[in-house]
Amino acid sequence: MSSVTMRVVLSSLLLLVSVSAHAAGSGSGASFPAPAVDDPLAKSSSQQIAVVAGGCFWGIQAVFQHVRGVLNATSGYSGGDQKTAEYQTVSTGETGHAESVQITYDPLQITYGQLLRVFFSVAHDPTEFNRQGPDEGTQYRSVIFYSNDAQKRIAEAYIAQLDKAKIFRSPIVTQVVALKAFYPAEAYHQNYAANHPDSPYIMFNDAPKVEHLRQQFPSLYTGK
Repeated sequence: MSSVTMRVVLSSLLLLVSVSAHAAGSGSGASFPAPAVDDPLAKSSSQQIAVVAGGCFWGIQAVFQHVRGVLNATSGYSGGDQKTAEYQTVSTGETGHAESVQITYDPLQITYGQLLRVFFSVAHDPTEFNRQGPDEGTQYRSVIFYSNDAQKRIAEAYIAQLDKAKIFRSPIVTQVVALKAFYPAEAYHQNYAANHPDSPYIMFNDAPKVEHLRQQFPSLYTGK
């Protein structure tokens, strides 16, 4: 049985005993604070990159594909070496990689801090250590891979802000790590949620995240 098939099977079994489609129950978007430290919207259109990890990349990609201002979201691997950036190898949990998503966005339309607001509020549960929902292992850890000092400053300040406000019942365990490289995942992982909407894993773990985005952040949601 492939790792992908096992993931779907295990998820379905867990859902029989506990329906927990999205663990980061943090209230409405209006009540989830915006970052106090953030860059302003740019004055002209361009492309910038953000890389985050928070469990299975299928769901993270699906969420950010529905965020206004995001031009592209690509599933892949970050944190390890190029030679181990392959799904079956990463699935051992011994490569240093995390299943990650590279977000290409227009800073004229959305800020880095706004992307992190979506990441922390609806895309994943930042209090789960080396796991996310039904998936366990270091490859499912919560990480922000920053590419410059500004991203690092915004990410660290936002985590401190959320912890101080006790937005979550437990402390945030998200790592803030310098981005060394991003390696796109195999073609069959790209747009997985869109291509497999009837998969039990997608229906119970990822589709609700997109719906939470639509409900909690209607001004940021796009149906594309």
